[in-house]
Amino acid sequence: MTSGASTPKGERRRAALIEAAAELLVEGGFDAIRHRAVAERAGLPLASTTYYFDSLDDLISAAAEHHGRAELAKGHAQLDGLPTEHRRIDSVVELVLDQLLGEDPGYEAVLLRYERLVATGRRPYLRPLMRALGAELRELLAEIFARSGLVIERDRLEELIALVDGAVVNALIEVDPDPRAVARARLARALSKLGS
Repeated sequence: MTSGASTPKGERRRAALIEAAAELLVEGGFDAIRHRAVAERAGLPLASTTYYFDSLDDLISAAAEHHGRAELAKGHAQLDGLPTEHRRIDSVVELVLDQLLGEDPGYEAVLLRYERLVATGRRPYLRPLMRALGAELRELLAEIFARSGLVIERDRLEELIALVDGAVVNALIEVDPDPRAVARARLARALSKLGS
């Protein structure tokens, strides 16, 4: 970060660029984040993107972290309002899918989410960030299960996440896709077997 970003005005401008880049990331994936597009979205001069960020990769990293942290904050807010009680499987499934797929059940939103995850593989500089965010997500999911009266071991949690991911990817290629519905059915079936 340049020294200009340490002033209040600089911090506001940098934050506006990150917010704009995060919006573009959600709308169009990593390829949507370009210096000109970010500057226009933020209402700032084009040169501001290179002034506040060392490279496009630096800007993409900041956008990915901002978006990931915002999603985790929503999840923690949902968790804060969640009393500890035994919940029906269908309620637990919806809570978990909100964290894994987001609140927008639409095909395009889910597709873009998974495209971002897969595209991380082509951006090694994002892997440490994605691992850190993924670890925090897993802690959040474990707490959701615990507050719902289900004790899920770490390995089982990984299996459930993989089950959802596989169900979603397979559903995305269907003729009339509804990835959340497919993931819901698979996850409900898996969770119902825990008690048996």
